[in-house]
Amino acid sequence: MVRETARQFAEKEIRPTVMKYDESQEFPYEIMEKLGNLGFLGVIFPETYGGAGLGYLEYITIIEEISKVDPSVGLSIAAHNSLCTNHIYTFGNEAQRKKFLPDLTTGRKIGAWALTEPTSGSDAGGMLTTATRDGNEYILNGSKNFITHGSVGDVTVVMANVDRLKEKKGISAFIVENDTPGFIVSKKENKLGMRCCDTSALAFDNCRVPIENLLGEEGSGFSQALAILDGGRISIASLALGIAQGALDASIRYSKERKQFGSPIAEFQAIQWKLSEMATQLEAARLLTYRAGHMKNSGKEIAMQSAMAKYFASEVAVMTTNEAVQIHGGYGFIKDFPVEKFYRDVKLVTIGEGTSEIQKLVIARNLFER
Repeated sequence: MVRETARQFAEKEIRPTVMKYDESQEFPYEIMEKLGNLGFLGVIFPETYGGAGLGYLEYITIIEEISKVDPSVGLSIAAHNSLCTNHIYTFGNEAQRKKFLPDLTTGRKIGAWALTEPTSGSDAGGMLTTATRDGNEYILNGSKNFITHGSVGDVTVVMANVDRLKEKKGISAFIVENDTPGFIVSKKENKLGMRCCDTSALAFDNCRVPIENLLGEEGSGFSQALAILDGGRISIASLALGIAQGALDASIRYSKERKQFGSPIAEFQAIQWKLSEMATQLEAARLLTYRAGHMKNSGKEIAMQSAMAKYFASEVAVMTTNEAVQIHGGYGFIKDFPVEKFYRDVKLVTIGEGTSEIQKLVIARNLFER
């Protein structure tokens, strides 16, 4: 029922405006509001806080179905649920949960999560943004880069260093409301793909945050971020599944319709082999992702499983969309066919929330610790 609801919504509400939002890079506020009404912006959170009270398998299903139509919207659902909202739910105290979660889980407010900086991407521990204690406040100074929902968000979880001498152990996490003085949207990025999902650079200029907005203990921010990324990688794997499935479905349709040498190209062995490889690899990626989601639901350690799912699914999605464009030939290179957009959107899944190379390091580290 969850799958069918997501599928119908994607076809009715999202598909008619996919290219409009892609070309304008306008954030789809109306679509996000409707997603909030469906409970899709609070999928994995208890009803106590306004969430849908569902698990990770339903979450995977929703992101996959939405991303088959528009990966940009799928990415917004993923980032909103698994990063900002989940960070507050997982590491916030009860007062913080009650204050911020109901608006986030229902979509009344949009969430952002700020870890990456201009000089620290994969090396997140090398961040330069600082948080200086001043009485009952922290003063944030610095900048963040590639922040999903940075310019459209209402609430941002920001990682900042309270003690650089402690390196990673000096990093703390703060809830920052985006109308706080000193919170600055410095640049909205003009991107290759995922264009209606806002990505922006942020700056903090003596941005004062009340002490009650500190998440957990001082110095626990980096370990919190790693835990949040473990779950976030399931989100990106789900996003990759949706892109790959959308590209495969489009390729099957096209190969039945397109005729060359008097026959549909679906009858050619070269095309059949491409489609068979795409479908098999996609199914393997789906099983890895479902396993990670099931383990997350069961409360098990998922660092290696989520990294495997994210790494494999994202690489499969890139392969699948590349083959989809090849099957479409010249038509795959124009915007009248959906594979052109899938091809642009897909590359982000091998980069965001940890590159493929970082996933391999996470997997190897877990192998060595066995």
